[in-house]
Amino acid sequence: MNSKLFKSGIAAVALMLSSTTGSLAQLGFGCPVPGGMPSRDPCLEPAPGVSTTPLAKPVDMGSLTAQGRGGETMSVTLSLALGNLAGAEAMMVRLATPGDALFHQFMTPAEIRASFGPNEAEVSKAMSILTLSGFEVERPTTTTLTVTGPVSTMERVFNTELHQFSVAETDMAPGFTFHAAMAKPTIPQSIAGIVQGTIGFNDAPQFKSDKMAAPSSFGGTPVAAALNTASDGTPFGVLTVKDFDTLYDVNPIQAQGINGEGRTLAVVTLAAFTPSDAQKYWDSLNLVTKPNRITIVNVDGGPGAPSDASGSDETTLDVEQSGGIAPQADIIVYQAPSTSQGFVDAFAKAVEDNVADTMSVSFSAPEIFDSNNPVIGTTVTDVFDGETVSFLQAMHEVFVLGALQGQSLFASAGDSGAFDTVRRFGDVDFTAPLSINYPGGDPAVTSAGGTTLPGTQQFTLPGNKTLDINVPTERVWGWDYLEPLCDALDETLAQCGIFSVGTGGGVSVFFNVPITQIGLRGVQLSQPGQTFTELDTTPPTDFFNFPANFAGRNTPDLEFNADPQTGYEIFYTSSVKGFEVLTFIGGTSFVSPQLNGVATLLGQNAGHRLGLFTVPVYALARTGIATLGPNPALKFVTTGDNWFFTARDGFSPAGGLGTIDVSNMARLLK
Repeated sequence: MNSKLFKSGIAAVALMLSSTTGSLAQLGFGCPVPGGMPSRDPCLEPAPGVSTTPLAKPVDMGSLTAQGRGGETMSVTLSLALGNLAGAEAMMVRLATPGDALFHQFMTPAEIRASFGPNEAEVSKAMSILTLSGFEVERPTTTTLTVTGPVSTMERVFNTELHQFSVAETDMAPGFTFHAAMAKPTIPQSIAGIVQGTIGFNDAPQFKSDKMAAPSSFGGTPVAAALNTASDGTPFGVLTVKDFDTLYDVNPIQAQGINGEGRTLAVVTLAAFTPSDAQKYWDSLNLVTKPNRITIVNVDGGPGAPSDASGSDETTLDVEQSGGIAPQADIIVYQAPSTSQGFVDAFAKAVEDNVADTMSVSFSAPEIFDSNNPVIGTTVTDVFDGETVSFLQAMHEVFVLGALQGQSLFASAGDSGAFDTVRRFGDVDFTAPLSINYPGGDPAVTSAGGTTLPGTQQFTLPGNKTLDINVPTERVWGWDYLEPLCDALDETLAQCGIFSVGTGGGVSVFFNVPITQIGLRGVQLSQPGQTFTELDTTPPTDFFNFPANFAGRNTPDLEFNADPQTGYEIFYTSSVKGFEVLTFIGGTSFVSPQLNGVATLLGQNAGHRLGLFTVPVYALARTGIATLGPNPALKFVTTGDNWFFTARDGFSPAGGLGTIDVSNMARLLK
């Protein structure tokens, strides 16, 4: 992680709660306008564009101690610094590099602690100091401590003040409360050498699923889409894992008995789900699945009951997709509250358990705002010295440990094209900088992007007029191909609301370009002149200035179909409407669990874990072995764009390395 970037003053921020406003759509709330489409997502995703419904500002309810709550118990996670992060990062690459002397000699947790882990004497000393300070201290994983104690003790030891905030309920979003530190928690000097960050002083919901539904209206105009047909003959909008198997050549290895048997995959999520939905989905497709295959692990108390507002449909589709592609694999669902602390703790638990061979996640946040969302954030004045840096660092080190154990991690690239902040904050009240999301931007993770399937999409417009839009070949998913629809509706792009919907992709300004991408044609530097600024304040509030020409990690790495217009069905029990079969659902949140299932099959076929999946894939791409000849394992997506970066015959921050032909890839990896 490029920590010097934060200390150099490149990133100037002032996230002052009192000056910040936002919209419900910017937080992921809202409903598609009812129209002529088949049954679709009930109030779980906004239609494209930004809602004009104002979000109630968080109200500072005052100090917890002043409210007489100083004796209440709370927990925070302390991130422990690895003793040799650079060595661990180099090792995770060697372990996954074909031809290396250490290829696939994955490490045990004990070996990792001995070679790269935190200094054990310093950890013991820190735990003793924290215990003497009045805390209960546990070490649940290699790189985390759980510290529990009274609010007043937290404030005293970490030199901060905790306040309660309240966000009022509106007609489109539930109200909620959260607590947050009013100033950066300071790590005591006596433990600062081993503790690198605090996570959990802010317990506001932070993350959003990368799932969306095709809208039934554009710019408020109802538009009906016909059930057009994919190349395998299946109507768009109701694709299943069986169609995925056909589209991406999974069937041949499944016919050879490669079905996930003996493997375990994990879904890391921030919302609970109804397990019977997944089983109903698999049964409807006549899939032969392993009995009693789902295990649920609640982390930090879990996320609560399944609900539409929390994103339970996301967890549902993650399990349905990954488990449907690998029907005989065991599935562990690690579910935690939607907070930075919950996210770190869930992944740390999944890695520490070391049971899952692969894992995926489809919740994310813009890379620049993982811990202090400017709409629902706190009055911490420096977002990077608050909790964001320690959150990113903590997550990255956990991911590295997973790669050392041979675990393969996949994360969605986001659904806001090259402009990751737009679908959360809009491009009217805020600028729209080129940006990516996290954790897909982490170099220890494989980033999952999205495509649009080829075919003709027919739309029924007002007055019973029809419009056909032809997509001749599989292309990078970017809804600029729908501009003819906006023209037919006589709407501008702003009115139509299609900007910037599409696959996430771009350049990280937090992580250096990894060795897998160094020198690869098509890899980009960060663009100059990018800022994230709130425009409707006087003067405008400058939250973040992106470094220009930064050699950062490029995303995505791989892609599959993710466009809701050519999308999927899911079986889901809504907390509002009950059980439904939802159609025309998409987003890169489908691709991460699909890659999870695919990697499960590839690992079974190879007879071992795969580790950091990007390493062999980029190596095969560089040599041409995976892309040339009559049976390519990688197929570059050469058309389309994500509103800024354009696909090409090779790697791009729009199409990554393209799609996988699963059976051909299985032969190469074995």
